[in-house]
Amino acid sequence: MNPVLTIAIPTYNRAALLDKQLTWLAKSIKGFESECEIIVSDNCSEDNTQEIVKKWQSFLPTTTFHINKNSENVGVMKNIAYCIKAATSKYVWTISDDDIIADNTISYLINTLKKEPDLALLILNFSCRHEVTGELLYQRCYKLHHEQIEHDGESAFERCIQENRSGVQLMSAQVYKTELAQSALQKWTNGVKNLDYQVYLTGFCAFHGSVKITKDTFLENAFGASHWMVKPKILLKMQYTYSPEVNIKLQEIGYSKLFCSQLILQHFTDNNWRVFFGALRRWPIMAITTIIPYFGLVCTSLLESVIAQQEMELKTSHLTSLRNKKISL
Repeated sequence: MNPVLTIAIPTYNRAALLDKQLTWLAKSIKGFESECEIIVSDNCSEDNTQEIVKKWQSFLPTTTFHINKNSENVGVMKNIAYCIKAATSKYVWTISDDDIIADNTISYLINTLKKEPDLALLILNFSCRHEVTGELLYQRCYKLHHEQIEHDGESAFERCIQENRSGVQLMSAQVYKTELAQSALQKWTNGVKNLDYQVYLTGFCAFHGSVKITKDTFLENAFGASHWMVKPKILLKMQYTYSPEVNIKLQEIGYSKLFCSQLILQHFTDNNWRVFFGALRRWPIMAITTIIPYFGLVCTSLLESVIAQQEMELKTSHLTSLRNKKISL
């Protein structure tokens, strides 16, 4: 039997967290061992990660279990990309080693993916807790009253990213049709240099098929746990270089120029400017060289948005005029 789902875990120097996640996986995969494959990609860890992986590999003898260790740290996105490229099942689910995932998630995924084999993307709803304070920031990323298959994946993605970018950004919440995710990697190969690449992959899969977003939450994410959030220089790049670049790249997939321009403008108005001003005090040259192209992009997007709105208004006015002429005749 060909596996339905690849469960891939990219990891680096977090053996204790990986051990905990594989403990969850060994428990939750019971009954679905032959329908899953497991990939653990070690980004050249210096701790006892390999020891942990091999221990759990021996505990799961009936499940295809691949171990990869990079010869050097290739970066987080290249490690994630490896997991997607290496997947051989119909769907691939790349999960973090530190997200808390519900015990029934694998059974839900296998049953849903077998029932709905044409899905291009399945998004798992999740809660978010502040890593330092322990405060629950929100119970559900998406406040859905019911779940359904959305055949217009493009519209579903547009709604999701505008409502909460974290929903399409969080790695553990995305389950991709493997062939689509692999095609996305091929279309934008340099995306592995962008830490917001996950949004592009999600947008690509959504654009090319149907989408399902779960009503119930299946995992808990820790806000502040991402390495780019605790490193000020990387956070600056994330805010003013990586995310804006992805917003523009979505247009190459097929999303409208108006939508992509509106994402840039939404990013500008909703942005946390303390990141920039903090960087300006500490690294003025870096902050200025980062912000100048960002402002240029915002100005261009504003102009394009105005032009697109005017074109839509003219088109609507023209159609209305044609209808009125038909009525008068």
